[in-house]
Amino acid sequence: MLIANRGEIAIRISRAAADLGIQTVAVYPADDAKSLHVVSADEAFMLKGKGVTAYLDAEQIIFAAKELGCDAIHPGYGFLSENVTFAKRCTEVGLTFIGPRPDILQLFGNKIEARTLPRQQDVPLLPGTAMAATR
Repeated sequence: MLIANRGEIAIRISRAAADLGIQTVAVYPADDAKSLHVVSADEAFMLKGKGVTAYLDAEQIIFAAKELGCDAIHPGYGFLSENVTFAKRCTEVGLTFIGPRPDILQLFGNKIEARTLPRQQDVPLLPGTAMAATR
């Protein structure tokens, strides 16, 4: 399983995977080479780029997963975790995206639209606005 994140969340995912007997791959750009998440994983793959930008390069992360024989990608939170295109792309290339299905990410990416589904299922909702609060 490739962990497409860094820092504390990547370390926690790596530890949980180890407890389950799942091998992990960390990704990192050169400026994160000495980070704890890199040595916490079973393998590591150096990304091109620097800092946050490297962790947002979906195609490079998918390439790393395929190159190292991973069957799944765990996005952690932030970065690519709510990226519908990334989740779809993982599925298209035969990788399991560990997170919500792309259609669910799409639905709940728009908070106004997200209230529609529970309303249709007669789930009680707190009062709220029916339109976006910002322009």
